[in-house]
Amino acid sequence: MYRLWIIFAQAATVAVAVVFVVSTFRPEWLPVRGVAQTAPPASAPLVVQAPTAGPLPSAVSGGSYYEAVKRATPSVVNVFSSKEVSTPRHPLLEDPMFRRFFAEGMQQRRSSLGSGVIVSANGYVLTNHHVVEAADEIEVALPDGTKLLAKVVGNDPETDLAVLRVDADNLPAITFGSSEALRVGDVVLAIGNPFGVGQTVTGGIVSALGRGLGINAFENFIQTDAAINPGNSGGALVDAGGNLVGINTAIFTRTGGSMGIGFATPVSTAKTVLEQIVKTGGVTRGYIGVGLRELTPAEAQKLEGLRGAVVGNVLAGGPAEKAGIQAGDVLVEVEGRPVLDNSTLVNTVAALAPGTNARVKVKRKGREVDTNVVIGRRPKPQPRPE
Repeated sequence: MYRLWIIFAQAATVAVAVVFVVSTFRPEWLPVRGVAQTAPPASAPLVVQAPTAGPLPSAVSGGSYYEAVKRATPSVVNVFSSKEVSTPRHPLLEDPMFRRFFAEGMQQRRSSLGSGVIVSANGYVLTNHHVVEAADEIEVALPDGTKLLAKVVGNDPETDLAVLRVDADNLPAITFGSSEALRVGDVVLAIGNPFGVGQTVTGGIVSALGRGLGINAFENFIQTDAAINPGNSGGALVDAGGNLVGINTAIFTRTGGSMGIGFATPVSTAKTVLEQIVKTGGVTRGYIGVGLRELTPAEAQKLEGLRGAVVGNVLAGGPAEKAGIQAGDVLVEVEGRPVLDNSTLVNTVAALAPGTNARVKVKRKGREVDTNVVIGRRPKPQPRPE
């Protein structure tokens, strides 16, 4: 009997070890719950809910935002993405008993969790680029529990946005609001799937507008104190009427969780990116080929109250050089729009179509110079190394 017990204990130990190694290196071998999955079609026209007219609600009956939540939450989905990555050799594989179960050069699936917003009844979903970056499998879970395979229609790393497509019709598309109408102090609600606990709604106010963090090439973030946590990325920021005003993108944190400072990409930016990706598969932006530096106090004093962007260097053969723009010039106006700072210049030029002529006003050694620049095409950003 004692010998049988020893044999049983050894067999159980080996079985547990095998299950541990399989779950670590080959989780796909383990059984999973079946879900309804369909592959998305190649293309489809974009049909979005028109922005609502009128001012944002200033008060809610009974102090509740139930109606806004009821209106918006059906459009917010969970996004699960995974990709296969190489993993270091595990010490257990040095044991001949385990090595025979696995091939050399182990591959492991790495998963990430985020949120998304249904922006079209015929299957388009907005999310963050970093949620689906380099993923080879993406699954979208609707609020009713339905799970669908999704594909990336296109992405825009410079705004950290991506557009997905699922094969479904009559989806509950969110209604677009107006990020331009937002004011500091307006109530906003953040909807998403933080930490994978399930759809969650948090509330707060707009605490600042036009924030730049230096994490994306193009930034004009809405800052909010509504709690945003890991997993909220790509989810919806809505106004008190349930209209989409932003895509939750980033948080300021020292702990990994919410510290009351979250950032969302304005819906005006998201809508522009969405329409371009659906139409062409990518985003095209204008470019003049200059490097910029900060305006010094002495230069600001010479501008006599004007603001601008200082040209640090000019790309040889680029649009700016061909137009006669020089290092040290201060660009103060583009197509009649005042240039307030470097960010304003970059965003203004990016919105211009390549090939068009743009009127540019510069300050050069105290003199005002007008010139025309033929807008070029902004180069695509290089992918980040793994």
